[in-house]
Amino acid sequence: MRRMKTMLDWLPALAFVAAYVVYDIYVATMVLIGALFLAVAVHRLHTGEWHKTNLVAACVALVLGGLTLWIRDPLFIKLKPTIVNSLFAVVLFSGLIFWKRPLLGLVLDSVISIDDDGWRALTLRWAFFFVFLAVLNEIVWRNFSSDFWVSFKVFGIMPITLVFALAQIRLIERH
Repeated sequence: MRRMKTMLDWLPALAFVAAYVVYDIYVATMVLIGALFLAVAVHRLHTGEWHKTNLVAACVALVLGGLTLWIRDPLFIKLKPTIVNSLFAVVLFSGLIFWKRPLLGLVLDSVISIDDDGWRALTLRWAFFFVFLAVLNEIVWRNFSSDFWVSFKVFGIMPITLVFALAQIRLIERH
């Protein structure tokens, strides 16, 4: 199940890059939207649960990708990672600040078993990481070509996220 979830998380980005290389940003945008909703549907059919993060990403991609296709301006699809990562950061920070709850624990408690202090620390770290990713996306799309931005989405963001996730293992082991 864990492998399937990982594949469903990364497949839409890989499909986006492949479509961009073969066609263009507009076809890639359509592929991304379809792949995200397909990932949500496959997860739902396999587990009976909604994959919340992919569902949010799919809805944001539908709106911003739809604008990209309608107006024929890639700006909107380039904003998707900024908006999705910002939303995740706001949700995680809000849980800690307003509800005094580490919301990451609600999503991952079936996968990771740690104490409340660990959930708070992990949630805070991921919230800041999502802010970092949003800022990084802004820097890349504003200062580099579309070709570079598309490549960076997969070959930059994926390894950075993997390294960050692996760096959390010590925190998880302690708690």
